[in-house]
Amino acid sequence: MLNNLEFANPYFLWLLVLVPLLVVWFFFTRKKESAQLKISSVKGFSDNSFLPKLKPLLNVLRLLALTLLIIALARPRNVEVSKKVKSNKGIDIVMAIDVSSSMLARDLKPNRLEALKKVAKNFVSRRPNDRIGIVLYAGESFTQTPITSDKTIVKRTISDIKFGRIEDGTAIGMGLGSAVNRLKESKAKSKVIILLTDGVNNSGFIDPKTATELAKELGIKVYTIGIGTNGIAEFPYMKDPFTGDWILAKMKVEIDE
Repeated sequence: MLNNLEFANPYFLWLLVLVPLLVVWFFFTRKKESAQLKISSVKGFSDNSFLPKLKPLLNVLRLLALTLLIIALARPRNVEVSKKVKSNKGIDIVMAIDVSSSMLARDLKPNRLEALKKVAKNFVSRRPNDRIGIVLYAGESFTQTPITSDKTIVKRTISDIKFGRIEDGTAIGMGLGSAVNRLKESKAKSKVIILLTDGVNNSGFIDPKTATELAKELGIKVYTIGIGTNGIAEFPYMKDPFTGDWILAKMKVEIDE
């Protein structure tokens, strides 16, 4: 057990040099701790109490308490479990996120894209040992964040995702292709693409089947998550000719399987 012991704050152990100094100080000041009275005879003051004999023990307890306090500040810990976790290689994951105009549909609150972002950030928080990257796609695709173990960066990237930064459309094949490209050189024990979309491929020059077959050849697993519901909801159907913003209208929505 002691072989696995380490200190989180080892610099506090330097305070232990005070202990021998205090031992010396207590030794030379022991006679000054009690008041002395010189008298001609002590016959009337004889005392057989054992309490004065325990007084040196008080200093011993003080030194012991100080020593334990210093060790506590240094935070000793057993690193056996920690090393085991570090030796367990995680999974490399690329999340390919659809940012096409249909993701503005409001069948999910406040809309599909914002609902996706919330779920995605929760997913990232539950993967402490994995590396994660972000690919965005609509009419084209690009890597927003390369694969990293820094979950703060990944969650910030997800929070900053907005519609309208790239040409509209749903180029699923290109999104998959970009994700495969990010994972092809990975040395992780497992490589995964999570494709998040609400529609079918309708643009781009890479067929989704071709990208999926390439992923399979490289040992990359692909999981698809559909975003949306079937029913009536506000859906972007045309752009305002003056502002360029999408106009929403209630219409039948569905998620393509």
